[in-house]
Amino acid sequence: MRWDELPRSGKVKDQRRDGSAGFPMGRAGGIGIGTIIILGLAGWALGINPLYLIGGAEILSGLRGGSQPQSQPAPGSAGAPSDRMGEFVSAVLGSTEVQWKEIFAQAGKSYEAPTLVMFSGITRSACGIAQSAMGPFYCPNDRQVYLDTEFFQDLERRFRGCDVGSRSCQFSQAYVITHEVGHHVQNLLGILPQIQQMQRGLDQAEANHLQVRVELQADCFAGVWAHHAEEKWRIIEPGDVEAAMQTASAIGDDRLQRRSQGYVVPDAFTHGSSEQRTRWFMTGLKSGQVAACDTFQASQL
Repeated sequence: MRWDELPRSGKVKDQRRDGSAGFPMGRAGGIGIGTIIILGLAGWALGINPLYLIGGAEILSGLRGGSQPQSQPAPGSAGAPSDRMGEFVSAVLGSTEVQWKEIFAQAGKSYEAPTLVMFSGITRSACGIAQSAMGPFYCPNDRQVYLDTEFFQDLERRFRGCDVGSRSCQFSQAYVITHEVGHHVQNLLGILPQIQQMQRGLDQAEANHLQVRVELQADCFAGVWAHHAEEKWRIIEPGDVEAAMQTASAIGDDRLQRRSQGYVVPDAFTHGSSEQRTRWFMTGLKSGQVAACDTFQASQL
């Protein structure tokens, strides 16, 4: 992936030096740190957003409009970090700002870019605790993307075609970031609040089916970003798309379930199958059109 010419974002908070970000090492919000770590690991292994697993306490109430007080984000240094990983994250985020601003403007709308928080180990968000085992996530309450960059090292270790230091792996990492920015786009368009409202009246299986459509649309929005970034900056190199699709396939619900428990339970899917995630990213990449990403009206996911 060629990213050196991408514009840098000024909306990166580097909290990687903050360590525990002020958390006590006993209990946080009534949940033990050990429990948080276990639930976070379980969520990553099963492909389930750990915010919902931990959500028996403050996080679920925050996402679904509950009355419990929200955690406030820990302070961090605003602006683009100076190290190579920080520059890469800032470049990818900066390119999404340019692309989504243009796309929104064409529709007569104004785009407000999210802040991306880089952290190490554990930090706080307006949705509750952010822990590295969760993987990257978007918090609609504070409109921020949370990223522990050790997750990128996990990508390099786990997935074929994503070798340590490879430029193809960087496109996979960009896919992860732009997927989370896709959730921010959904939030600005009012999609996330509508879905959360609808999920309140559904059983778990039905709520999961809706969540799959949310995640697949975010995959498609990541593809839309890649389409326009390629047109503007020629970022894609041979092997990039294949590596990103291997990543999308490797984190499909079916693959993760089969790996963790030996069998697949479609009703428990929250992100979509490997084939679905790949296909919707490619839909966005080929079309470059937001309208092509309407997973909620699609007869076939």
